[in-house]
Amino acid sequence: MTISPSIPAVELLNVRHLHLVETAPPELTGAQVAAMNRKWEEMTSANPTLFDGPVVVCTKVEWADSETMVLSWCRATYRLLVLRLDPDHAVPAPSAFVSVAQPTTGGHLLVGRMAASTVGSGRWQLPGGTIEPPTGDAGLDVDALARHAARELAEEIGLDLSHRDLELWAVTRGNWGNIGFHFRAPARSADTLKDAHAALASREAEQGRIPELDRIDFIRSEADIAGLGGPTADFLPVLAALHSQTNAVGRPTGGR
Repeated sequence: MTISPSIPAVELLNVRHLHLVETAPPELTGAQVAAMNRKWEEMTSANPTLFDGPVVVCTKVEWADSETMVLSWCRATYRLLVLRLDPDHAVPAPSAFVSVAQPTTGGHLLVGRMAASTVGSGRWQLPGGTIEPPTGDAGLDVDALARHAARELAEEIGLDLSHRDLELWAVTRGNWGNIGFHFRAPARSADTLKDAHAALASREAEQGRIPELDRIDFIRSEADIAGLGGPTADFLPVLAALHSQTNAVGRPTGGR
């Protein structure tokens, strides 16, 4: 879940090596717990589809050297994130999320619009979502993040891809210190991506549902974002600019 304040600001971090360390969750006062529960009840009354599922929350970001990030994280649920909206009881609770930069063979980048049933209704972003804590004895590392990113791509676009085909492309720090791990997928034709999403939408319709991303489109650079006609995830302009730089050093520049 990403709930944006009024002025988004995103930093592109120079991360070549990543270490993730589990820590204890923040201790909340009774007043904070009550405020968190009240706000969650308000949000679920307005949108009953919201689910208080498990999430990874960042507790500290440190640097072992100029290119090595050490991210401490804890286990929490979505309702902790809404406590950030309370001016009197807020606690630092940056979320951690993944996304997939899916380029086309023509040099564009796939973007999707969040459906009305989601907390980010109408927002354009890359396929992705908040990271869930590992289960059992599994750890949290880059490989686990890639697996989560591949799963999000399948669930939101309908495109099955091995996590081994994803490379960690960018790391961002945005609203409330949220940390985004952005993976890049091999290029596919725009038609392949449209067909995959259309097939997913058809399967969801048979179950009386719509995909989390109810529309997809393609952009080439930050300049194309305005034409999407809606709000965007805070990180999208930064990654669109990075995508256009990638194109400039040898990616195809023809049609989609």
